[in-house]
Amino acid sequence: MLTILFDGVAYGMLLFLIASGLAVTLGLMNFVNLAHGAFAMAGGYLAAVLSNRLGMPFLATLPLAFVFAAALGALLEPTLYRRLYARPPLDQVLFSIGLVFMAVAAIDYFFGATQQFVRLPPWLSGRVELAGVGVGRYRLFIIVICGLITAALQWTVAATRFGSRLRAAVDDRRVASGLGINVNAVFLATFAFGSGLAGLGGALGAELLGLDPTFPLKYMIYFLIVVAVGGTTTITGPLLASLLLGIADVAG
Repeated sequence: MLTILFDGVAYGMLLFLIASGLAVTLGLMNFVNLAHGAFAMAGGYLAAVLSNRLGMPFLATLPLAFVFAAALGALLEPTLYRRLYARPPLDQVLFSIGLVFMAVAAIDYFFGATQQFVRLPPWLSGRVELAGVGVGRYRLFIIVICGLITAALQWTVAATRFGSRLRAAVDDRRVASGLGINVNAVFLATFAFGSGLAGLGGALGAELLGLDPTFPLKYMIYFLIVVAVGGTTTITGPLLASLLLGIADVAG
């Protein structure tokens, strides 16, 4: 029972890491980005290529997956997404769904439909005994990494100058601009950071969640459940929703 609980927590933390970017863009930027899973898939595939084909260590692929997905977000936000911020939510949904199908088709074309795996180092394989309970080393690693990122994300949004500027830009763009805040730059950085978190989550979860061209469609409902149940006004809500969903899914 404790093993199931531990695996559920690891699964939930991984879902939160990927879905937190969606919670930020939806809750703070008021944009319905259903293509968020495509950024996670991009990070996962980059980690798989670097690890399996180029022999790069697994830990070295994680920051590169974050940077790659963040760069994609920084490229697409001013060229595509920014044009739809003021459009109705239905337009945003249709646009982002179109991006999902384009990403699925592109990955299937270049990599095929076979599932991709990431080569883990030996020290992350196997299980370890904690208080008499056998837990997977890789899942323990995911819990630690995601916990640190969650704390850093909460602190960034709630206690930093950038977080206050982001909240001000969301509350009233005209007033924020009048106060000297570069709203476009704040939104660009926020969208890129959320995309980077998704890419990092995709790389971390490639071995646990599985990685194939249907990844954005397969896990879209999970990300939406996290945001819908946990809300988008805080970081704590999506975290608790992710843990609840992860434990329930693993136990089921």
